[in-house]
Amino acid sequence: MAKREEVAAAAWIESSIKGFVESSENSLKNKENEPGWTEPLLGFSRGDDPLYSNIKNDIGPFYWTPLEIFEKTFPSLKVTSDRLTIISWILPQMEVTKRDNRKEAKYPSERWVRSRKFGEEFNIKLHDHMVGTLKKAGYETVAPSRSPLWSMKISEQYGLSSTWSERHAAYVSGLGTFGLCDGLITPAGKAMRCGSVISLISISPSRRAYKDHNEYCLFFSKGTCGKCIERCPAGAVTKEGHNKEACRNYLFSVTAPYAISHFGIEAYGCGLCQTGVPCESKIPLKKGKSTKM
Repeated sequence: MAKREEVAAAAWIESSIKGFVESSENSLKNKENEPGWTEPLLGFSRGDDPLYSNIKNDIGPFYWTPLEIFEKTFPSLKVTSDRLTIISWILPQMEVTKRDNRKEAKYPSERWVRSRKFGEEFNIKLHDHMVGTLKKAGYETVAPSRSPLWSMKISEQYGLSSTWSERHAAYVSGLGTFGLCDGLITPAGKAMRCGSVISLISISPSRRAYKDHNEYCLFFSKGTCGKCIERCPAGAVTKEGHNKEACRNYLFSVTAPYAISHFGIEAYGCGLCQTGVPCESKIPLKKGKSTKM
C-alpha cells in the first residue's frame, strides 16, 4: 500500500472499532444499561517487529509470533511477517466503574464484576466484528485469542502463561508499558481490557514513546509508589512482582463465589490493583509532569 492508502486503512479500522464501541452491544447489562467501556485507544505494529520474537524467547517456545498463528490459521497462504499488521485496542473502564472499585478493599464492586463478565463478552464480539469486517474487505484476519488453537501453557520463567497475550501485543503496538502488578499502563491508565487481531494488510506501525517495558511504572522508573502492593487483597503483588498463582487462586476461590452470592453473576474479577492507584486513569506523573503518548 502507498502511504496515503495506509493512512486511509488505519482511519477506516479506527472508525470500525469506535463505531462498534458506541453501539448498544457495549453494555454492563444493569438496570441503567450503562456502557462497559469508554472511547477506545488504537495501535498498530508489524508482524516482523523484533519485539515479537524477543517476547517468544522470553516467555517460551509455545508462544506465537504473529506469523506463526497466521500460518496455522491460513496454511494455504504463503506470506511473510512484514506483510502482517497487528491491530491492537484498549477498552478503558468507565469512570463510574473505577469510582466504585476504588472504594473497595477486599471484593470487587458490582460494576467491576459486570465489566469483567459482560464487558469481556463485548470484547469478544469486537474481536469477531473486526475479523469479519476485515475479511469482508478482502483482508484475511485472525484473532489469536479467539483461535481454537489458543491455550494456556506453563512458562519456565513466568509460570502460567498463554500462547498469545493481548497486553504484549498492545505493548509492541505502542499502547503502554507494564507495571509492578503486570497490568499495562496506557494513556488511559491501567483500568482497562485489551484485544487484537492480525491481518494481511499494510499499515504503518504506531510510534512507541518508550524504550523500556516498565517505563511508565513509578515503582520501576523512580523507585516510588508500590500502591498496587497495598491494594492487593490476596498479597499477590510484592516488590518482587506479581504472583500469578496467588492472584488466580483469589479470583476463583474468593471473588467468584462473592460475585454469585452478592450480585447473582457467574464471573470472577478483582481489579483492586487497577483502581485507587496513580496509574488508574493515566500514565502517572514523571519528572514533575504527566507523560503522554
